Amino acid sequence: MRRAFFIQSVLMGLSFIFDLDGTLVDTVYLHALAWHEALEAMGLHIAYWRIHRRVGMSDDLIAPALGNEIGRELSDAEIERIRRLHSDAFLKRAEAIRPLPGASDMLNALTRAKTPWTIATSSNRERARHSLDLLGVGADVPIVTREPGIRGKPNPDLFLRAADLLKAERDSCVVIGDSIWDLLGARRARMLGIGVLSGGNAQEELISAGAYRVYEDMAHVLSHLDELGI
Repeated sequence: MRRAFFIQSVLMGLSFIFDLDGTLVDTVYLHALAWHEALEAMGLHIAYWRIHRRVGMSDDLIAPALGNEIGRELSDAEIERIRRLHSDAFLKRAEAIRPLPGASDMLNALTRAKTPWTIATSSNRERARHSLDLLGVGADVPIVTREPGIRGKPNPDLFLRAADLLKAERDSCVVIGDSIWDLLGARRARMLGIGVLSGGNAQEELISAGAYRVYEDMAHVLSHLDELGI
């Protein structure tokens, strides 16, 4: 109870928007493997590290971006084929997904403190479902996924939609993500951005993209809530 009271008093008036992959669940490298498998199936050869740096972008952006890495302009049909192959390859690895340290504790603490929160992910509902189940996210949480009509990160649409669902003002929203694409999207949405290193991106990159603070993972964020500039 004392912990919940502390969180509620520190975070009065704030709403939290979390990225999913690399922020709450350990899936960044699973996505890199899945993209690599999809590209190889199309006869496109690209190093894993180049793929990793793009994870977090929306599907419709990451496929042509990876094509650009090897000097290949992809057709719409090729992009759609790669996206489908990636989804299939990722879902094959779903049993390897694990929550990141402190992720469930953070969400549960916010819930107990009656602090509004949601998740905004560039993944579609099908790919996100297993991760959400692992985190114990109930049907009452207004999850925002990458669906038709909502542009993915680094566009701000996902975060703006999340704020609408939470009935929150932009300047009261805190976005927590692991990639530069999360933080660029947060900055374009005029929201406070917090970075975490659990997706494998460097602290300097996250700060350059707009992170106000950078922490190791959700457990580290939870123990430093007093630093969020309230």
